[in-house]
Amino acid sequence: MTDFADMLTGYRRFRNTGWTQQRERWSELSEGQSPRVMVIACSDSRVDPAQIFDTHPGEIFVVRNVAALVPPFETNPGHHGVSAALEFAVQVLKVGEIVVMGHGKCGGCKAALTHALKDAPPGEGGFVHNWIQLLDEAREKVVDRFGDDNSSRDAERAMEQEGVKVSLTNLRTFPCVRQKERAGEIKLIGAFFAIADGQLHLLDEASGEFQPAPLEA
Repeated sequence: MTDFADMLTGYRRFRNTGWTQQRERWSELSEGQSPRVMVIACSDSRVDPAQIFDTHPGEIFVVRNVAALVPPFETNPGHHGVSAALEFAVQVLKVGEIVVMGHGKCGGCKAALTHALKDAPPGEGGFVHNWIQLLDEAREKVVDRFGDDNSSRDAERAMEQEGVKVSLTNLRTFPCVRQKERAGEIKLIGAFFAIADGQLHLLDEASGEFQPAPLEA
Protein backbone atom coordinates (compact mmCIF):
# COMPACT_ATOMS: atom_id res chain seq x y z
CA MET A 1 0.00 0.00 0.00
CA THR A 2 1.15 3.52 -0.78
CA ASP A 3 1.40 6.19 1.91
CA PHE A 4 2.67 9.75 1.59
CA ALA A 5 6.27 8.73 2.25
CA ASP A 6 6.04 6.44 -0.79
CA MET A 7 4.54 9.29 -2.77
CA LEU A 8 7.50 11.50 -1.92
CA THR A 9 9.78 8.78 -3.25
CA GLY A 10 7.72 8.84 -6.42
CA TYR A 11 8.04 12.61 -6.57
CA ARG A 12 11.82 12.28 -6.46
CA ARG A 13 11.69 9.82 -9.35
CA PHE A 14 9.51 12.25 -11.26
CA ARG A 15 11.91 15.12 -10.67
CA ASN A 16 14.90 13.03 -11.75
CA THR A 17 13.25 11.47 -14.79
CA GLY A 18 9.84 12.63 -16.01
CA TRP A 19 10.21 16.32 -15.24
CA THR A 20 13.82 16.51 -16.42
CA GLN A 21 13.10 14.65 -19.64
CA GLN A 22 10.19 16.97 -20.44
CA ARG A 23 11.80 20.15 -19.19
CA GLU A 24 10.92 22.09 -22.33
CA ARG A 25 7.31 20.96 -22.12
CA TRP A 26 7.05 22.05 -18.48
CA SER A 27 8.49 25.44 -19.42
CA GLU A 28 5.73 25.84 -22.01
CA LEU A 29 3.08 24.78 -19.49
CA SER A 30 4.31 27.35 -16.99
CA GLU A 31 3.04 29.99 -19.43
CA GLY A 32 -0.45 28.51 -19.68
CA GLN A 33 -2.52 25.54 -20.77
CA SER A 34 -4.45 24.76 -23.95
CA PRO A 35 -5.97 21.28 -23.68
CA ARG A 36 -8.37 20.31 -26.44
CA VAL A 37 -10.24 17.69 -24.43
CA MET A 38 -12.08 17.79 -21.12
CA VAL A 39 -12.54 14.46 -19.33
CA ILE A 40 -15.16 14.00 -16.62
CA ALA A 41 -14.32 10.85 -14.69
CA CYS A 42 -14.87 9.14 -11.37
CA SER A 43 -12.74 9.83 -8.31
CA ASP A 44 -12.10 6.08 -8.00
CA SER A 45 -8.37 5.48 -7.50
CA ARG A 46 -8.36 2.75 -10.16
CA VAL A 47 -9.40 4.87 -13.13
CA ASP A 48 -6.93 7.67 -13.76
CA PRO A 49 -7.74 9.19 -17.18
CA ALA A 50 -4.15 10.33 -17.74
CA GLN A 51 -2.97 6.74 -17.33
CA ILE A 52 -5.77 5.13 -19.32
CA PHE A 53 -5.31 7.48 -22.27
CA ASP A 54 -1.52 7.64 -21.86
CA THR A 55 -1.47 11.43 -22.07
CA HIS A 56 1.25 13.94 -21.33
CA PRO A 57 0.98 16.91 -18.95
CA GLY A 58 -1.27 19.65 -20.28
CA GLU A 59 -3.11 17.48 -22.81
CA ILE A 60 -6.40 16.88 -20.98
CA PHE A 61 -8.44 18.95 -18.55
CA VAL A 62 -9.79 16.53 -15.97
CA VAL A 63 -12.64 16.77 -13.47
CA ARG A 64 -13.21 13.80 -11.17
CA ASN A 65 -16.04 13.19 -8.73
CA VAL A 66 -18.15 10.36 -7.35
CA ALA A 67 -19.56 8.35 -10.30
CA ALA A 68 -18.38 10.85 -12.96
CA LEU A 69 -21.57 12.86 -12.63
CA VAL A 70 -22.51 16.18 -14.17
CA PRO A 71 -25.40 17.96 -12.42
CA PRO A 72 -27.99 19.76 -14.54
CA PHE A 73 -27.56 23.45 -15.25
CA GLU A 74 -28.90 25.65 -12.48
CA THR A 75 -28.25 29.18 -11.29
CA ASN A 76 -29.27 28.98 -7.66
CA PRO A 77 -26.65 30.10 -5.13
CA GLY A 78 -24.22 27.42 -4.04
CA HIS A 79 -20.84 25.91 -4.65
CA HIS A 80 -21.05 24.34 -8.09
CA GLY A 81 -17.65 22.74 -8.55
CA VAL A 82 -18.36 20.62 -11.62
CA SER A 83 -20.33 23.41 -13.28
CA ALA A 84 -17.53 25.92 -12.64
CA ALA A 85 -14.93 23.57 -14.14
CA LEU A 86 -17.18 22.93 -17.13
CA GLU A 87 -17.76 26.63 -17.70
CA PHE A 88 -14.02 27.28 -17.52
CA ALA A 89 -13.18 24.46 -19.92
CA VAL A 90 -15.80 25.44 -22.48
CA GLN A 91 -15.74 29.22 -22.28
CA VAL A 92 -12.13 29.97 -21.38
CA LEU A 93 -10.05 27.00 -22.56
CA LYS A 94 -12.46 26.40 -25.45
CA VAL A 95 -12.07 22.64 -25.46
CA GLY A 96 -13.39 20.94 -28.57
CA GLU A 97 -14.43 17.67 -26.94
CA ILE A 98 -15.88 16.56 -23.62
CA VAL A 99 -15.53 12.92 -22.63
CA VAL A 100 -17.66 11.46 -19.83
CA MET A 101 -15.98 8.25 -18.67
CA GLY A 102 -17.76 5.84 -16.37
CA HIS A 103 -16.16 2.62 -15.18
CA GLY A 104 -16.72 -0.90 -13.94
CA LYS A 105 -17.17 -1.68 -10.26
CA CYS A 106 -18.22 1.91 -9.54
CA GLY A 107 -19.17 2.21 -5.87
CA GLY A 108 -21.29 5.29 -6.41
CA CYS A 109 -23.36 3.67 -9.16
CA LYS A 110 -23.78 0.51 -7.10
CA ALA A 111 -24.96 2.50 -4.08
CA ALA A 112 -27.46 4.34 -6.27
CA LEU A 113 -28.71 1.07 -7.77
CA THR A 114 -29.06 -0.88 -4.53
CA HIS A 115 -30.12 2.08 -2.39
CA ALA A 116 -27.28 1.09 -0.09
CA LEU A 117 -27.27 4.52 1.52
CA LYS A 118 -31.04 4.93 1.77
CA ASP A 119 -31.32 3.73 5.37
CA ALA A 120 -27.71 4.34 6.38
CA PRO A 121 -26.62 7.25 8.56
CA PRO A 122 -26.12 10.16 6.14
CA GLY A 123 -22.86 11.34 7.66
CA GLU A 124 -22.29 14.90 8.71
CA GLY A 125 -23.68 16.39 5.51
CA GLY A 126 -25.32 13.58 3.58
CA PHE A 127 -23.23 14.66 0.63
CA VAL A 128 -22.79 11.27 -1.04
CA HIS A 129 -26.46 10.33 -0.69
CA ASN A 130 -27.61 13.65 -2.11
CA TRP A 131 -25.08 13.50 -4.95
CA ILE A 132 -26.00 10.05 -6.23
CA GLN A 133 -29.67 11.01 -6.27
CA LEU A 134 -28.72 12.42 -9.67
CA LEU A 135 -28.92 8.77 -10.76
CA ASP A 136 -32.49 8.13 -9.55
CA GLU A 137 -34.06 8.19 -13.02
CA ALA A 138 -31.30 6.00 -14.40
CA ARG A 139 -31.93 3.54 -11.59
CA GLU A 140 -35.59 3.31 -12.56
CA LYS A 141 -34.60 2.29 -16.09
CA VAL A 142 -32.27 -0.40 -14.82
CA VAL A 143 -34.81 -1.75 -12.34
CA ASP A 144 -37.47 -1.84 -15.07
CA ARG A 145 -35.08 -3.95 -17.13
CA PHE A 146 -33.68 -6.26 -14.46
CA GLY A 147 -36.42 -6.25 -11.86
CA ASP A 148 -35.46 -6.92 -8.27
CA ASP A 149 -32.25 -8.65 -9.35
CA ASN A 150 -30.40 -5.37 -9.16
CA SER A 151 -27.35 -6.84 -7.50
CA SER A 152 -26.29 -8.85 -10.56
CA ARG A 153 -23.18 -7.85 -12.47
CA ASP A 154 -25.27 -7.18 -15.59
CA ALA A 155 -27.49 -4.78 -13.66
CA GLU A 156 -24.46 -3.03 -12.19
CA ARG A 157 -22.89 -2.65 -15.63
CA ALA A 158 -26.14 -1.27 -17.00
CA MET A 159 -26.29 1.23 -14.14
CA GLU A 160 -22.70 2.33 -14.70
CA GLN A 161 -23.40 2.93 -18.37
CA GLU A 162 -26.70 4.68 -17.71
CA GLY A 163 -24.76 7.02 -15.43
CA VAL A 164 -22.68 8.14 -18.41
CA LYS A 165 -25.86 8.89 -20.34
CA VAL A 166 -27.21 10.94 -17.41
CA SER A 167 -24.11 13.12 -17.45
CA LEU A 168 -24.28 13.59 -21.21
CA THR A 169 -27.93 14.61 -20.93
CA ASN A 170 -27.11 17.05 -18.14
CA LEU A 171 -24.20 18.51 -20.10
CA ARG A 172 -26.68 19.51 -22.78
CA THR A 173 -28.70 21.52 -20.26
CA PHE A 174 -25.83 24.02 -20.09
CA PRO A 175 -26.49 26.77 -22.66
CA CYS A 176 -22.83 27.15 -23.59
CA VAL A 177 -22.49 23.42 -24.30
CA ARG A 178 -25.79 23.16 -26.15
CA GLN A 179 -25.02 26.13 -28.37
CA LYS A 180 -21.50 25.01 -29.19
CA GLU A 181 -22.61 21.46 -29.95
CA ARG A 182 -25.28 22.72 -32.35
CA ALA A 183 -22.67 24.92 -34.02
CA GLY A 184 -20.31 21.99 -34.40
CA GLU A 185 -17.76 23.60 -32.11
CA ILE A 186 -17.83 20.92 -29.43
CA LYS A 187 -18.34 17.16 -29.39
CA LEU A 188 -19.67 15.09 -26.50
CA ILE A 189 -18.36 11.54 -26.07
CA GLY A 190 -19.58 8.82 -23.73
CA ALA A 191 -17.03 6.24 -22.60
CA PHE A 192 -16.85 3.34 -20.19
CA PHE A 193 -13.68 1.70 -18.84
CA ALA A 194 -13.89 -1.91 -17.70
CA ILE A 195 -11.35 -2.37 -14.93
CA ALA A 196 -11.35 -6.17 -15.12
CA ASP A 197 -10.11 -6.40 -18.71
CA GLY A 198 -8.74 -2.90 -19.25
CA GLN A 199 -11.02 -2.28 -22.21
CA LEU A 200 -12.53 1.07 -23.14
CA HIS A 201 -16.04 1.14 -24.57
CA LEU A 202 -17.54 4.06 -26.50
CA LEU A 203 -21.19 5.06 -26.60
CA ASP A 204 -23.08 5.11 -29.89
CA GLU A 205 -25.74 7.64 -28.96
CA ALA A 206 -27.90 6.66 -31.92
CA SER A 207 -28.33 3.10 -30.63
CA GLY A 208 -27.66 3.80 -26.97
CA GLU A 209 -25.14 0.94 -26.90
CA PHE A 210 -21.51 0.87 -25.81
CA GLN A 211 -19.01 -0.84 -28.10
CA PRO A 212 -15.33 -1.67 -27.48
CA ALA A 213 -12.96 0.99 -28.75
CA PRO A 214 -10.73 -0.33 -31.57
CA LEU A 215 -7.24 -1.33 -30.48
CA GLU A 216 -5.78 -0.45 -33.88
CA ALA A 217 -5.87 3.05 -35.37
